[in-house]
Amino acid sequence: MENDTSRVRLEPWSEEDAGLLRALNAPALTAHLGGPETEEQLVRRHRRYVEMSAADPGAGRMFRIVLLPEETAVGSIGFWAQTWDDEPVYETGWAVLPGFQGRGVATSATRAVIAEARATGLRRHLHAFPSSDNAASNAVCRKAGFAPRGERDFEYPPGRPMRCNDWRLDLLDPGDPAQEA
Repeated sequence: MENDTSRVRLEPWSEEDAGLLRALNAPALTAHLGGPETEEQLVRRHRRYVEMSAADPGAGRMFRIVLLPEETAVGSIGFWAQTWDDEPVYETGWAVLPGFQGRGVATSATRAVIAEARATGLRRHLHAFPSSDNAASNAVCRKAGFAPRGERDFEYPPGRPMRCNDWRLDLLDPGDPAQEA
């Protein structure tokens, strides 16, 4: 499995990324997530992302995805502490601007975030929960080395039930194909 992450660089989310978050709030990019957020919700999300990136890395991190060699911010990705099936895990999620989709950016960024989560050494598993009907995000999970665990009911955003696929990657397994990420 090719684990190339050289096409992207992950940079910690910062105050300067509010515009990127607004661009990622487009209807086409949020269709599988309950639709665009209000300005007030975006301000809160941005604040959370900035605070996460300034806190202890073990709690998780948010990043802007920078496409190389263009040096262009093209999306966001992160991992954060979560409890799933009574197990402490990390969860991950990403978004890539429309003009940069279909070029392997999300897969490269996901491989890079796997390395970041693995480096904490604190949680065994990394999960992703793309909507069952989000073919592109499910393909990213498969290409990045996650194992499918079946469909599950999920609530995102809070109060909005959805059907998602539960994908899991073992961060501590040296035989995991994503280990070389």
